[in-house]
Amino acid sequence: MRVSIFALCLALSISFAAQPEAVPSDAGPLNPSAVEAGKDVVHQLNNAFAKVFETVAPGVVIIETSKKSEVSESSPLDDLFFQGPPDENNPNPRRNPGTPRPVQTEGSGFIVRPDGYILTNVHVIEDADKIDVKLRDGREFPGRVVGGDEKTDIAVIKVDAKNLPVVPLGDSDAVRVGQFAFAIGAPFKLDYTFTYGVISGKGRNKLLQTAGYSISDYLQTDASINPGNSGGPLCDIDGKVIGMNTLINGMNRGLGFAIPINMAKDIGGELIAGHKIVRPWLGIRIETLGDDPTIRDLFNGTDKGVVVRTIEADAPASRSNLRPFDVITQVDGTPVTSDSQLQHEVLKKKVGENVELTVWRKGQSMKVPVKTGELPDEITRASNRPVQPSEPKQQDVGKFGLQVQELTKDVAERLHLSAQQGVIVTDVEDNSMAAAQGIEREDVITEVDGKPVTNVQSFRDALNKGDPKRGVLLYLDRKGSKTFAVLKVGT
Repeated sequence: MRVSIFALCLALSISFAAQPEAVPSDAGPLNPSAVEAGKDVVHQLNNAFAKVFETVAPGVVIIETSKKSEVSESSPLDDLFFQGPPDENNPNPRRNPGTPRPVQTEGSGFIVRPDGYILTNVHVIEDADKIDVKLRDGREFPGRVVGGDEKTDIAVIKVDAKNLPVVPLGDSDAVRVGQFAFAIGAPFKLDYTFTYGVISGKGRNKLLQTAGYSISDYLQTDASINPGNSGGPLCDIDGKVIGMNTLINGMNRGLGFAIPINMAKDIGGELIAGHKIVRPWLGIRIETLGDDPTIRDLFNGTDKGVVVRTIEADAPASRSNLRPFDVITQVDGTPVTSDSQLQHEVLKKKVGENVELTVWRKGQSMKVPVKTGELPDEITRASNRPVQPSEPKQQDVGKFGLQVQELTKDVAERLHLSAQQGVIVTDVEDNSMAAAQGIEREDVITEVDGKPVTNVQSFRDALNKGDPKRGVLLYLDRKGSKTFAVLKVGT
């Protein structure tokens, strides 16, 4: 069934080239054999497209879910996305306000095992009270959730059936930008809609993040994908599934995304086996060096790497020698130049494995070992509470928009702060330099330009020695998390 698109296009161009040059209309008709040859090529391409649908569609399922809604009044979006056509006898029905009503939604999925295991998106089946699965041949089965991984939006459901048609799976690592792509699903309840386009991008990340942690590198396609396509397959010209459609980013804008099938296979296999999805974690928030031009001048001596913005409280990195403002250049000897690349290198490790980071700090390269932990389900931060008045007088640091006071033992205990030395921020002026850098109340400033802060006077002295045109580097302790801010004129 494999068709060489290059060969077809080449044949098509040759057949057109074989036609005589444009001449006056009375010179006679075009060469019939050349015209027929061109049509034959188009027919082959047409048959190849149709064959993709015929190969994959039997293993694609429509997933209908029902759940109770807490919304007392209808939303205009309900009719746009989830409701069927209006009743002919009552084209504008009004629901009783204040009455709970079931909400029905529809998505897609595809069968990966003949005994009824189906891959789909977490958001398709999330919080569903009832799941109905419909096959291309008209059969319907009740479905149950086997498991889901919210961080990748991959879920597995199961129907009690045997000898079901299975979609052929491809290799998403081998996908090339520019190749044909085909989507099958149920947009707007139009079951088994088939659209085509091309792969318009690979490695699209940071589209779906959990606490700054981006895992999937999505395939991008211009094949039409709309609500209801989620969970359905994205296929190649050979009828092999290369991705799971998800994350619609604006309708009718030519932007559709799919989870690479290699990732979906791995996560789905773990869920089917009943395993918990665990991932290694260092507990750091990072950014690619150069993403923030306001701090670029402070990194003289290195031009590539990943900046450690924050070290989470009680995270694996907090028990290492890693510090905020370090630039990570290698992971176990492998160079890293972007935040996504660093995350991918860490994800290759096992939980509890020792990782050696090569970091640049204050003009020197050093090795920092970190033992990976397990990525928690949620990464939360303590909310800020107003600092209660105490004996030490607040000191205004005018041009930066900060007010600070001594960090006493009493204040540290009352606010449950882990820092034992420094000054505590009691107020941040709106639209100030400090506010622009994200400094918050109850942040404890422990260092200025690498020099320890022991009291308000030492803090003021260090600020006065700093160069706000180049940038003054503050190390902060935020409820146990370590981070930094740069106070710079003009930011």
